[in-house]
Amino acid sequence: MEKQNTIRKRADVPVEYTWATEDIFPTEEAWEQAFSQVTEELSSYEAYRGRLGESADALYGCLKLDEEIGEKLDQIYGYAHLKSDVDTGNSRYQQMVGRAAALYARASAASSFIASEILTIPEERLASIRGDRRLLPWKEEEKDSFERQLDLILRDRAHTRSPEVEELLADASEMAGGPSQIFKMFNNADTKFPVIKNEEGEPMELTHGRYVSFLESRDRQVRKAAFTAMYETFGRHKNTLAAAFQANAKQALFYAKARRFPSARAYYLSDANVPESVYDTLIETVREFMPLMYRYVALRKRMLQVDELHMYDLYTPIVPESSRKVPFEEAKELVLRALSPMGEEYLAAFREGLENRWIDFMENEGKRSGAYCSGPYGVHPYVLMSYQGTLDHVFTLAHEMGHAMHSWFSNENQTFTNSQYKIFVAEVASTCNENLLNHYLLEHAVDKRERAYILNHFLDGFKGTVFRQTMFAEFEKTAHEKCQAGEILTADVLCGIYKKLNEDYFGDGIVIDEEIALEWARIPHFYTPYYVYQYATGFSAAVALSERILTEGEAAVQDYMGFLKGGCSKDPIDLLAEAGVDMRTPEPVRAAMEAFRRALTELEELLSREESDS
Repeated sequence: MEKQNTIRKRADVPVEYTWATEDIFPTEEAWEQAFSQVTEELSSYEAYRGRLGESADALYGCLKLDEEIGEKLDQIYGYAHLKSDVDTGNSRYQQMVGRAAALYARASAASSFIASEILTIPEERLASIRGDRRLLPWKEEEKDSFERQLDLILRDRAHTRSPEVEELLADASEMAGGPSQIFKMFNNADTKFPVIKNEEGEPMELTHGRYVSFLESRDRQVRKAAFTAMYETFGRHKNTLAAAFQANAKQALFYAKARRFPSARAYYLSDANVPESVYDTLIETVREFMPLMYRYVALRKRMLQVDELHMYDLYTPIVPESSRKVPFEEAKELVLRALSPMGEEYLAAFREGLENRWIDFMENEGKRSGAYCSGPYGVHPYVLMSYQGTLDHVFTLAHEMGHAMHSWFSNENQTFTNSQYKIFVAEVASTCNENLLNHYLLEHAVDKRERAYILNHFLDGFKGTVFRQTMFAEFEKTAHEKCQAGEILTADVLCGIYKKLNEDYFGDGIVIDEEIALEWARIPHFYTPYYVYQYATGFSAAVALSERILTEGEAAVQDYMGFLKGGCSKDPIDLLAEAGVDMRTPEPVRAAMEAFRRALTELEELLSREESDS
């Protein structure tokens, strides 16, 4: 790949460096044809309305129609957003995304009768209909079963209301999204931050995007200025934001009551059938290992050589980034070598992705920032990133291709209906890849400095994903319980909860600045209640799985492959248990904590020797 000093236009990126969207639709005209076809097919739902209890033919026919339309919509929307994300300024692609989203909404409305109508079928009649082989668990040659889908619909019977109530709840959903929309508009459109000075003393406006880079600055005054400016801004609006937070907690409680759940947490965890005890076990186990975080804080204070460590000192690197540059072709080989313990079935699919344009890796003007994986059913996954040749970006490649492998094996081994794995396990495969890469890089580090960087990369990721997200989860639990008890969630109440948690999680080796009490006000994920805990459980599961793969070999790999191939054919917690990690127990989190302890101990020793040598 040739060097490029300026950012290319999208049209100037060599085709071999782009992802192969033509594997979904060969041309935009073919996309338009598919769009028109699905638009016409939506009327076919009406032929089944009111008839699902008549016969196996009617029930199977409706479910099969719904699955076929869902698969086509997956490809229609996937193609549009892939095209748009690499050329965000292209208005045609923006329109395609909007049209695809609208078509999704129309399809959802047209099919909304299916679950409620199935629940009106008398139990004996439904049992008789389900005896048809097409509705039973499918064999290798018969991938048409809807057994799992029907089981899930019936499992939700106690939480499904009358058609009239269901219609009312659906109509209320847009209104219930008001608090989240208000926060988004405030946070992304209306909030203006002050100007601060960067490391060169030049004035720069603080933005959400620049905030983290300012906190990573080696200049402490830059870090402090950004931290202070961020929370002064949110502090001026803390009462408005507290009202939005409480309104969102109240809508969560409203839906929990309407669906006959005892609490908002029970309601939100029910989607993946995760026991509430998993949530509590995570918090209890992380708290058990809090002294490890206090050691990490002490190491950070020592390496930064400050009299007092402050909250704005938690992100600046204590080990400088490795100067090692890794060209993309070398990165691909490096990740493949790191993943060699996964065996040939996994590696063959991974090579397929590397060699056949699953990845759009070159930066270009108008390309969406960040990295992600999208896996339209019936084609193959797609990975977006803007590779910059750093070790951090090598980790990003391994991470996103972990998502790709999860989608690939789920899609290849499950029907569309049973392929889409739950958020509870969404970060497991990606983080497992990162941990295997971390292990390989430690074994092949070129010097002590690179080894220290790799250890610190793991520790920082663990701190942010396990400790921090568990703290978020505990904050949500406390705040929502207060709301359910009828307490008013004022800004002072929320700040009090949040500051106390920071004191607990970071210890007395750091100054818990008053400003940090306002951090709850700027966390978008809190408007999707009980979401953040899944980052911590997923990371912990991935660490435990990678350790098992490295120590137990083939047997562990086969169990893990079963998890990847499972899609949503079983509850996610059961799929993980079959892979050897039971999140209903504290053991996976404890195993992850022991990995954190080992990495922290080695980094402490490495940095101590380095200090002695200097």
